[in-house]
Amino acid sequence: MENYTILHLLNIIVHVLAGTLALLLGFIVLMNKKGSPKHRKIGRVFLLLLIIVVVTGFIGVFIFKRNSFLMIITILSAYYGFSGYRIVVSKTNTPKLVDIIIAILSIISVFYFLNYFHSIGLYWSPIIIYSTIGALTIIVLYDFLRYLIPKKLYENIWLYEHIYKMIGAFTALLSAFSGTVLNQYQPYSQFLPSVLGTLLQIGFIIIYLKKYNQNKNDKANEQ
Repeated sequence: MENYTILHLLNIIVHVLAGTLALLLGFIVLMNKKGSPKHRKIGRVFLLLLIIVVVTGFIGVFIFKRNSFLMIITILSAYYGFSGYRIVVSKTNTPKLVDIIIAILSIISVFYFLNYFHSIGLYWSPIIIYSTIGALTIIVLYDFLRYLIPKKLYENIWLYEHIYKMIGAFTALLSAFSGTVLNQYQPYSQFLPSVLGTLLQIGFIIIYLKKYNQNKNDKANEQ
């Protein structure tokens, strides 16, 4: 049993509690009616808890010297959550300085941690780390390329982007959580939640595409 200082133990407790509550709220958001006041309120609390998870994670690494490569997955979750929230607030692909800064900082942070863990000789599962880095790189690259999408076209895209990213935030957090709790089953305890997340992303996007097309057809029939 490792000896922790009171502050270190407190940081761990806050980190675990925030992560657990965020996962519970994530389940509720997935099951709740999308776009409702309750959905938006729970979603904001989910993002606040995600921020706490990231901050306490950084404190654990830099202040208490905990060398957890799961920080890379946590950063992915945080970026998904931030970007997904920003989309539903703005509903536009007009470039904003804060979005550009956070995207660049996220990429820098992930590659910093990758280099840091490599320098201390920490072993990690390639399938987890490189798939995580790949996912973050692709989504950040998309976030820059979306500025080139015609604004009229983007009006029909932002909702699906929001769905994709918020589910991505939830499943990345679930992956970090299960990878910690079910450490003996790695890499599957981290990889399988990502597979689940992909299926959820596809499923929810298909559902809302069908709803959009149905509404479009109903309006056309009314005219």
